Formats: sequence, C-alpha cells, structure tokens
Amino acid sequence: MYKWVLAFHIIAVICWFAALFYLPRLFVYHAMSEDSISIERFKVMQRKLYRGIANPSMVATIILGLWLVSMAPAAYLAETWFQVKAGLVVLLIGYHHMCLSHMKNLASDRNEKTHVYFRVFNEVPVIFLVAIVILAIVKPF
Repeated sequence: MYKWVLAFHIIAVICWFAALFYLPRLFVYHAMSEDSISIERFKVMQRKLYRGIANPSMVATIILGLWLVSMAPAAYLAETWFQVKAGLVVLLIGYHHMCLSHMKNLASDRNEKTHVYFRVFNEVPVIFLVAIVILAIVKPF
C-alpha cells in the first residue's frame, strides 16, 4: 500500500508544482495586458487553474503526505531532513496563498505589482522544488 500512496503523492506534487509554475506566469501576462479582452481572459484562466488544479493538488499532496507519515511515523518524524522538508512545505502553502491574494487583486483590478515583480515571484517555486527534492532523495541531514 505504501508504494501506491507514494506514487499518488508524487503525482499530486507534480500537479501542484505545475500549477504553481504556470499561475504566476499568467500574472506576468495579466500585468502586461492593456486590453480588456486579454485582462478578462487572464482572470478566467487564473481562476480555473487555481480552483481546478492548484487547490485540489495541494490538498491531495498534503493528505497523501500525511498518510505516508502515518504509515511509518518514527521513520519520518525523527529525521532532520523530513522536518526541514515539512517546514518548506508549510512555506510553500504560504506561497500558494500569496498566489490567491495576487489573483484576487488582479481579478478586482487592484493590482499594484509590475510584470517584473511577477517574473521574480514566478521563480520562487523552483527554489522550493529543488530543496524539497534534494531533501527527500539525498536526505542530507
């Protein structure tokens, strides 16, 4: 059963990161848009991506991750690499919610950020991905 849960956990993580890579990119395009048709299109795309992929895959990642830990709590909870990884996942959830805040501001035409800000913001999930994968595979601590 462990391998099945792990497989679905990895699938959920991939889906979540795909959404977190693409959503801020939509923010970049939205912030650069000047015509109302494009702006409205980006609002719809952002909402559908967040609600249809980002949220469900985040929830699945968390549930499946907790399930994995519950199968062998001593093997995970006592390990420093896992504690650091769990902390990064909590921060990633915060990033996810920052995306929601930006999305709401863009949807209500109250955006105060430039496309340059969103280009930098778009790179943040890469840092999380690299760190989390290294912690999970290499277990350096």
